[in-house]
Amino acid sequence: MELIYKSTRNANETATASMAILKGLANEGGLFVPDSIPAFDVSLDELAKMDYRQVAYNVMKLMLTDFTEEELMHCINSAYDDKFDTKEIAPLVKKAGAYYLELFHGSTIAFKDMALSILPYLLTTSAKKNNVENEIVILTATSGDTGKAALAGFADVPGTKIIVFYPKNGVSPIQEKQMVTQKGDNTFVVGITGNFDDAQTGVKNMFSDVELNNYLGTKGYQFSSANSINIGRLVPQMVYYVYAYTRLVANGDIKAGDKINVVVPTGNFGNILAAYYAKEMGLPIAKFICASNENKVLYDFFETGSYNRNRDFILTTSPSMDILISSNLERLIYKIAGNDAVKNKELMLALNSKGEYTITDDMKANLASFYGNYASEAETSATIKKVYESDNYIMDTHTAVAANVYDKYVAATGDTTPTVIASTASPYKFTRSVMNSIDSEYDKQSDFDLVDELNRLSGVKVPQAIEDIRTAPVRHNTVCDKEDMLKVVKEFLGV
Repeated sequence: MELIYKSTRNANETATASMAILKGLANEGGLFVPDSIPAFDVSLDELAKMDYRQVAYNVMKLMLTDFTEEELMHCINSAYDDKFDTKEIAPLVKKAGAYYLELFHGSTIAFKDMALSILPYLLTTSAKKNNVENEIVILTATSGDTGKAALAGFADVPGTKIIVFYPKNGVSPIQEKQMVTQKGDNTFVVGITGNFDDAQTGVKNMFSDVELNNYLGTKGYQFSSANSINIGRLVPQMVYYVYAYTRLVANGDIKAGDKINVVVPTGNFGNILAAYYAKEMGLPIAKFICASNENKVLYDFFETGSYNRNRDFILTTSPSMDILISSNLERLIYKIAGNDAVKNKELMLALNSKGEYTITDDMKANLASFYGNYASEAETSATIKKVYESDNYIMDTHTAVAANVYDKYVAATGDTTPTVIASTASPYKFTRSVMNSIDSEYDKQSDFDLVDELNRLSGVKVPQAIEDIRTAPVRHNTVCDKEDMLKVVKEFLGV
């Protein structure tokens, strides 16, 4: 049966999976959501006998129903190959009373690789399926990790160009170096004088500018997105939660059907939403523990039922979560409103115009499986040190936010359900913050001296992604005001 995707803001706007991937964003700023989520058609015990690629196929075929088996397997096998430094693709490591799902073994050492390794293949396959002649321009805002992973995925992919906007002073030095040294004649990287929300808003405005899109069409271009607003990003992220659960079954830690909890360090809400969709498919998840940093707009939302972005934007040591407008929350709002596009649109317009909205009591009741909390900068740092000392395991700042919030959840509830923590980036991506947490004396050292010291302490090989940027020349040095994003796009495209 073919799965149809609908816009969260207009029930009459529908698309096949491949068209939804191609467009990225629905009209009027809506997001594409499946009209239903199909149940697994193989048992959890059977999935436990499969490798990552086989699990990926059995999850994704249900969500991307207009792809043939041959097309989907081509995308999966092309993505999950030796770009990853481990055969498991996403290993599960038991440390400090939880299971850490290491999602950073891809070529850019962050969880975005899990989806952005496959998105270029999904996108180019979708273009062929729909007889698209235009060159596809991937337009993306990043809070640090999506940018490099998208650039790496799309570099020199025929028929595509990619333009990434990032907050000039809002990412880690390693994250910035990874982006500005990116090779590929079709890649463009731009720092903006503003924060991630400014970058994200600018990108969304270009997507929903009908006149601009028509004009670009006459020049042979069309926009698509590599952000998690694209359903082609979200569906591959469902896979690793299913894979993690089935590893627990395969290892004898749980029996098929037992419940687990998941903890996700959360900014734009895509990663935790993927876990929610996996549950809808039949994965036995009891609690979704949503971990925020000091930009705790999601924690406040789960506490009060009000989403309010009217607050100071705080630059933290977990910059990928420095976000006040969590785009993917819209998909959950649409769901808990009973798939009511009119109600959802009204709330999103209020967020746009007033910076806040409040959900109804009935909608709030539908969030019972979510628990939100946050970690301060001091707590994040203390958690890195504590787990290093107790388990000789060094985690990055985002994972530490999740670990700290998980400790708070257990203290508040006494819940002993086996728990998977999404470990979203390698500590090598945030060496200064990580090493300073272990000992503030490290702050005197240079970024790459810290890399070598982290290697000595952890015993974990320095990832190739870090070795590659030690001496790589800067290729992208464009910086613009947030108001000039469109002008820069037009200059890059020569239109």
